[in-house]
Amino acid sequence: MSTTNVNIIGLARDVYKGLPTTLCAGCGHNSITNHLVKALYEFGVDPHRLAKMSGIGCSSKTPAYFVERAHGFNGLHGRMPSAATGAKLANRDLLVLGISGDGDTASIGLGQFCHMVRRNLDCTYLIENNGCYGLTKGQFSATADAGSKQKNGTVNDYGAIDLCGLAIELGASFVARSFSGDGKQLVPLLQAAFAHRGTAVLDIVSPCVTFNDHVGSTKSYAYVKEHEFALHTPDFIMSSKEIEIDYEPGTVQDIVFDDGSHVLLRKLEREYDPTSRVGALQIVNETRDRGELVTGLLFVDTTAEDLCAREDLTQTPLAQLNENDLRIARDDWTKLTSP
Repeated sequence: MSTTNVNIIGLARDVYKGLPTTLCAGCGHNSITNHLVKALYEFGVDPHRLAKMSGIGCSSKTPAYFVERAHGFNGLHGRMPSAATGAKLANRDLLVLGISGDGDTASIGLGQFCHMVRRNLDCTYLIENNGCYGLTKGQFSATADAGSKQKNGTVNDYGAIDLCGLAIELGASFVARSFSGDGKQLVPLLQAAFAHRGTAVLDIVSPCVTFNDHVGSTKSYAYVKEHEFALHTPDFIMSSKEIEIDYEPGTVQDIVFDDGSHVLLRKLEREYDPTSRVGALQIVNETRDRGELVTGLLFVDTTAEDLCAREDLTQTPLAQLNENDLRIARDDWTKLTSP
């Protein structure tokens, strides 16, 4: 078999594709799917080790459109984090990838999102954020900015829930924001999230071309391109590749993950330390007050224990344990329960 068009585990890119999309033509979610296919292919994810989890909404249809041979579970509206937690606890060898939306996460699913973050479940959690409810005719969602307008001219009077700021405040160990139309930034951020051990939250602004891509919307393609504030340009280097870095001191920050992979952050407009939780909250608030959308790796903590490590789970997936492994001996039980 020719190896000219295969990845590091010998699979062709077509393996990472899924069913034809049924979303609107030009939907930002479709761009995210394309970036996911590229990121998963280059990262070398084995399809049988990938678990795609989702809830309800336009965003939650995305798992059908990539890696058709992977595991998939479409749960109740806002309850995807519970299903993702169960999958990871049952088999910690899985790469759990949660696909959610601004409604599925910031409204009905807000409580589940918060507790998943504080537990630091080892998963990549993508929020396809368009600021509206696309399945029910474009009403404002909880991430719509105050003062933004619907196509009919209705103005949103309520402040937005900033999911990146919330995740940082709750103690998330990896928080990033990007734009569906910026694959150069998004693909390495996705790969860095795959390599991270813990909850990796990626808020991806994804314009709804049908209901929220007009003048007056702060989630439109034109608004994001005009108001994006990029912290840095990221590059992802797999652990199997030799690290060769050519840069001036102080212009690049090298983040090393547990598996030996690196993400290199090349500074653009200002010095920024993504390991400072206080600094991350400051940049999120400062840019929001200026009407800008900050993108890049906002915060990362590669030392935080994930849920499986904190609960001291066996390295053997729970789903693979047999009765002898699970049934404790009578003498051992007595020792455990004796005062």
